[in-house]
Amino acid sequence: MAHSDRLNKAVEADLAQSVSGEFEFSDADFARVRDLIYQCAGISLSPAKRQMVYSRLSRRLRALGLINFSSYLALLEGHDSGEHQAFTNALTTNLTAFFRESHHFPILAEHARRSGRRQVDIWCAACSTGEEAYSIAITMIETFGTMTPPVRILASDVDTNVLERARFGVYPLEQMEKMPAEHLRKYFLRGTGAREGMVKVRPELRELISFRQINLLEPQWDVRGPLDAIFCRNVMIYFDKRTQYSILKRFAPALGSDGLLFAGHSESLQHASDLFCLRGQTVYQVAAPKRANDHA
Repeated sequence: MAHSDRLNKAVEADLAQSVSGEFEFSDADFARVRDLIYQCAGISLSPAKRQMVYSRLSRRLRALGLINFSSYLALLEGHDSGEHQAFTNALTTNLTAFFRESHHFPILAEHARRSGRRQVDIWCAACSTGEEAYSIAITMIETFGTMTPPVRILASDVDTNVLERARFGVYPLEQMEKMPAEHLRKYFLRGTGAREGMVKVRPELRELISFRQINLLEPQWDVRGPLDAIFCRNVMIYFDKRTQYSILKRFAPALGSDGLLFAGHSESLQHASDLFCLRGQTVYQVAAPKRANDHA
């Protein structure tokens, strides 16, 4: 055997050991995890996510006192609804920040100003720990010049843990480094004593938002339309194209005729050009229906 081949096999053995670690985690176990999270949440896990899956789910095995992944997967496949939620929470990636992809918020403000409607309805469809939803609320307050703008914001996520944190609305002060000082004073309360170094959103901001668990794969969404805007940013990247299209096909009728869909910077909706057309940088509007004599 050549030296390079022996070296490669040694690296593969080390990797297998690092993945196995405390609990045996076979290829078959990983395949079952991939199937289950796809069925539960539409998330498509690549083979490169194997170590991440092991690390996150090992915590669930310890918490439940299980000795191997086979037992844990049998529990999931036995339709334990409580553990299905914990499983989904464990494998959901939640990366967010206040005013992330900042170019979207002036577009939203202008859209709300021009809507001419008595009520502006916005759905933040993957709100994570709440920063995006609160950024939308701040934008609407600034747009209408009142702490009680004519706006309803629905903020949802599949992960119940992050939703609870979003409802609470407490964040480390260091997370506010890029927040304008005026906004920090106007919209957040600084913690004291044991809460020093933390900030909490003001009640007026919180009251603009309804937080609700929604799985985008569910056959029915408890969402009232038509909506003026949907924020679904950096979510589609976790779904395969078929699942993406299925969700987008349901977003389109939920939006008003001039409603906007805000996507993530790394997402493209070219495969759904019959549903949405590009309006600006990662901002889409519902595509006009084709007439019978239009050419494909």
